[in-house]
Amino acid sequence: MSPGMPEAATPIRPEIVVALDFGLRRIGVAVADTLTRTPRPLAALTVVGDKGPGETELVALLRLGSELGAARWVLGCPYNVDGSEHPLAARARGFAALLTERRSLPLHTVDERYSSMEAAQRLREQRATGLRRRISKGEIDSLSATVILERWLDGEGDH
Repeated sequence: MSPGMPEAATPIRPEIVVALDFGLRRIGVAVADTLTRTPRPLAALTVVGDKGPGETELVALLRLGSELGAARWVLGCPYNVDGSEHPLAARARGFAALLTERRSLPLHTVDERYSSMEAAQRLREQRATGLRRRISKGEIDSLSATVILERWLDGEGDH
């Protein structure tokens, strides 16, 4: 290399990122890699039992993260319209803490306000262009996780 010429930047290795839309009945899931930056929804996890996500869902997500080769988790953190924290936020962060405790990966949070509304709107638009089957709540939850992941990839939330 000639003097005064900058060294070529070392390319950063792409990572798999898994996003979660935490809920008491379902957890929406989406995945993307940091190279293509194109999230896609995966099947939502249905919560077993009536007390919200627990060990069963934790194990399922850990297995999924391992199968996908996840390097990071992104969690949609619920806030109220006025910006105050939704009561579900503490439970979501507690569940995410267990997830990172069991599989030590960086965890990032993103404000998930309106992500479900945006997901439902996208699905309505798909119906208007020809989708004729019934849309499940799980599909909305996982598309919401996709919205959350898009926001994180666009620089929102904590990095």
